[in-house]
Amino acid sequence: MRYRKSVLSAAIVTCLSFSAHAQEADKSATDLDRVVVTGIRASLQQSLETKRNADAIVDVITAEDVGKFPATNVAEAMTIIPGVTIDRAYGQGEKVSILGTDPALNRTLLNGQSIASGDWNMSDFPTRTFNYSLLAPELVGKVEVFKSPEARIDEGSIGGTVIVSTRKPLDMPEKVSISGRVSYGRNDRVEKTDPSASAAFAWKNAAENFGFIVSAQASNESIRRDGIESYGTVRAKDYIAGVGGANGSITNLPTDWSVAPNPDGSQPTSPATCVGACADTVYANPDAIGPNSTSAHFFEQERKRKTYSVALQFKPVEQMNIEFNALKIDANFDHMAQSMFTHQGNTWNSLKTLSGLTVKDGLITSASHKNGLVVFDMQNRRAQVDSETYDIKLDWNDERWFASTHIGRTKAEGGPKQVFGEFLARTDYTWSIADAPGKPGSVHFTGANPFQNPDQFQMDGGWGADPNQPSWNTGWGGNLVEKPTTDKETYGQVDFGIKLDSPVYLLRFGYKQRKHETTQIQRGIGLASVAGYGDAKASDFDPRKLPGNYLKGFSGYGDLGNRFTIDGWKLADYITSGDWLAPWQTMPVMSQFSAEEFARNNWSINEDIGAAYLQADFSFDRLRGNIGVRYVRTDLESGSFACNTGLAGCTQAGWSAEKLAASYSPVVVKNKYNNVLPNLNLAYEATDKLVLRFSAAKTIARPNYTDVSSYLWLSDTALTGGGGNPALKPYQSTNLDFSAEWYFSDNAILAGSIFYRDVADYILTESTPEVHWNQNQNKDDTYMVDRPRNAGDAKIKGYSLAWQQNFGYGFGVIANYTYSDGEATGDRPLPFNSKNQFNISPFFENDTWSARVTYGWRDKYFTQVSGGRQLWTMDYASLDASVAFKITDNLSVGLDAMNLLDEEYHSYSGVEQLTRGAYLSGRRYNASLRFNF
Repeated sequence: MRYRKSVLSAAIVTCLSFSAHAQEADKSATDLDRVVVTGIRASLQQSLETKRNADAIVDVITAEDVGKFPATNVAEAMTIIPGVTIDRAYGQGEKVSILGTDPALNRTLLNGQSIASGDWNMSDFPTRTFNYSLLAPELVGKVEVFKSPEARIDEGSIGGTVIVSTRKPLDMPEKVSISGRVSYGRNDRVEKTDPSASAAFAWKNAAENFGFIVSAQASNESIRRDGIESYGTVRAKDYIAGVGGANGSITNLPTDWSVAPNPDGSQPTSPATCVGACADTVYANPDAIGPNSTSAHFFEQERKRKTYSVALQFKPVEQMNIEFNALKIDANFDHMAQSMFTHQGNTWNSLKTLSGLTVKDGLITSASHKNGLVVFDMQNRRAQVDSETYDIKLDWNDERWFASTHIGRTKAEGGPKQVFGEFLARTDYTWSIADAPGKPGSVHFTGANPFQNPDQFQMDGGWGADPNQPSWNTGWGGNLVEKPTTDKETYGQVDFGIKLDSPVYLLRFGYKQRKHETTQIQRGIGLASVAGYGDAKASDFDPRKLPGNYLKGFSGYGDLGNRFTIDGWKLADYITSGDWLAPWQTMPVMSQFSAEEFARNNWSINEDIGAAYLQADFSFDRLRGNIGVRYVRTDLESGSFACNTGLAGCTQAGWSAEKLAASYSPVVVKNKYNNVLPNLNLAYEATDKLVLRFSAAKTIARPNYTDVSSYLWLSDTALTGGGGNPALKPYQSTNLDFSAEWYFSDNAILAGSIFYRDVADYILTESTPEVHWNQNQNKDDTYMVDRPRNAGDAKIKGYSLAWQQNFGYGFGVIANYTYSDGEATGDRPLPFNSKNQFNISPFFENDTWSARVTYGWRDKYFTQVSGGRQLWTMDYASLDASVAFKITDNLSVGLDAMNLLDEEYHSYSGVEQLTRGAYLSGRRYNASLRFNF
């Protein structure tokens, strides 16, 4: 009978025994010099050793790995792990998918506990995903990706659980050490250099029973994203008679107020703009779909991240270990997002302007508009994400038993403050997507070109000269909106273990209580612009041309690439100062209840979660593993506001702030569910070099916080929207995994795995018609609203292959391939599931030089439903490289290059020709001086 003893533990025992005998033989012997193995090959060896000795199916990257990869955050370093993919919407890895699952179906833990996360984008809503752009690589001791669960680990993952562990003071190789780096980064699209620096000081006493690590990191990075995009779609038949009372281009024509009334007193209508071949094409292809807009997108951002951490460790006696960890992240994501676009699908301004179109295979591939709407949107947003995490852990571990208690708190606050200005123009133009997706879209102006003339763009000042007349109405020049979010959790857990001298060598059990709260507040005001006062022109805000390399990398875009921008800060001053107000207007007060659109986007989610587990670890001859069960109780409260006035639109203009607030009452919807989650992990050492693994488990993943909220957003012009669903049930999955690992030589592995996920109550977004109040038109309208629903079952199945090897002379390689086939009931695709993905990372290292190249590719993947259509992201390739030179044992210099292909991030709506957004974000370079004393 052979009980578990790892190669590493056996080596440690041997070394300790040798040391004890040596001390007895010669008390005057001096301490041996410490041998510290570092570098790429050493880190890979440590990762393989951890993987081989794990009972579950686990992949590991170490601190050395993270530091030697060309990466600005932990997510980018994780791409070498089989089955791990990242989403690079802004050129960087921010969201992680595991084994073809939605990022929201995976959990990220810091030292085994939750870490709060925040969002900076106005279009983002609180989810269960973690924003990896917040986490500095310098903090990391190791990253473990558990693809099969253990009862002792927090539930909530279907694809896998990422556990990020920070460094421990008493594990540091030296009693005193100072390390860090100074670096400068540059983006070739931004053409600006940004400094970053980090430093850590570690100390432990001579007895090695007390130590601490303090670290600080400051990172600056300039982001720019150029693109061609379109929001929503329009149908050919919408141009006939309009939609929802709006005028059309063939019938239901707009009134012509420039001529005298008819003899019967009625007002004549303008002539139809779509006649002859245009009308014939529309009537022959009423269901043909085209883009709602064609936009020249320009995004600029300054990302500033400051990270502070403290780790204390104390071992008053050999059996006791006390740890305290504190982490603080202050991140700024201020940005300006601006689009200049033709708005050919606008309900109230463009459906009456069609003059010609081309239809092919059910798509409107090009069209012309006479006096059509053109829009310039400038969104100036200040965005900050602050996160604080504190925890303390006390362990007792002796020969027969162990006990542990762990308590902590994590909190993140984020969200943008937006100043939004909108300018309108009208002219004749033609747009085309005939050459998409290679050429995503083009616009050619046949009339005056507003993209080059800021005097043509003007804020909407409404209509009518006398506010006392019923025909008078204000316009809409933009808004001021704040959307602060809070994500916080307080947790406490106790764990116990009994050590046995038998094949079941460890019995452990424990209980954990978590209280989690996520809130979103939205407050703001709309700019009720008045003609002659609030109808400023774009030329009033210091217009300038965009950089000469704007849209570099795209082709065939026509007049989209030759456009201007304005001073976003000057626009912000104009709006926030109230200079846009007419003399009889007063500056409105930002409020959660100033408009129904704000009130319905205020919500809170409170979860009270209790979990108990029992786990047995066993080892018999060549078989080892664990079996366990986790019982989880979840109590959920979803809070929101509901209108209590009974009025259409809920409120009326002119009401005081107090009366507006009193028009809404708090509403709480409760939900509760219990889950029993058994699991089994087996590892069989078939030979000294071959390990076979099997895992079976029941898992759950809770719905996103936003999905179980009562939020609702509506587009009054496109008649689309989206909202939450407090009645959602959690995803429930049966997971099966099998893997074979062949350690065919030192520091080498050839591995293959098969995975299967059978998910019940899968949550998918569906678009259904709903009637809501249209604030733009002051009437009820029917909207296509996207809401999440437990839409049925889903299955994810696939396999992965991994290869790692040192060839000698300093050369080596890591490579992996993953195939994942996932679909839900009705053959619907699963979010973020790429069917194929591939990564390869060859490296070289000797005593002086190290170099690494990492190439990754992932297949196209579905992301969400919007306006009743599926949004997809096209296949994506990335190429990163790094090289470093060791000047001395304490100093080295390095150069990292990321996104060397400047790959296009391209999403589309339903079919590839119907571009949703195609973006380029530039190549990034980083030069660093590293020190370690």
